[in-house]
Amino acid sequence: MATSYDYAPLYRSSVGFDRVFNLLENAQRARSISDWPPYDIVKTGDDTYRISIAVAGFARDDLDITFQSNLLTVTGKKQEAAAEGYLHRGIAARPFEHRFELADHVRVNGADLNNGLLSIDLVREIPEALKPRKISIQTEPALVPSAAPAQIEAQKAA
Repeated sequence: MATSYDYAPLYRSSVGFDRVFNLLENAQRARSISDWPPYDIVKTGDDTYRISIAVAGFARDDLDITFQSNLLTVTGKKQEAAAEGYLHRGIAARPFEHRFELADHVRVNGADLNNGLLSIDLVREIPEALKPRKISIQTEPALVPSAAPAQIEAQKAA
């Protein structure tokens, strides 16, 4: 049973959060039936993350990692091997696709395949212009008497 949420009341009382609501709606719709292969998402530091996906049996050439406009897509498609000779085939080799919606300013730092575990390192790099900065408070200067106010001169009409 799927639960659907209505975000309409939040649209009425907020400005500029459209992207957040769209992400929530997409996450509900795009929820995959299968979570195969299993994966972990780990926060490894203040601004670093790692996605680890168990891809036993897949080679480097069978995997594809694509990052485009905040969407990280990992796909796996194993080359079909001859089925003859198997008495039991329990290692899954079906194709898969995982999509991860990344926050703004998160980029892929690298990927590694080791012992059947695909690790994708992510880092969040906030631009200097968006980082918090200290604003100094200035005291008001004492009122200094100024010269006579400037007047605009014009010729009088006759």
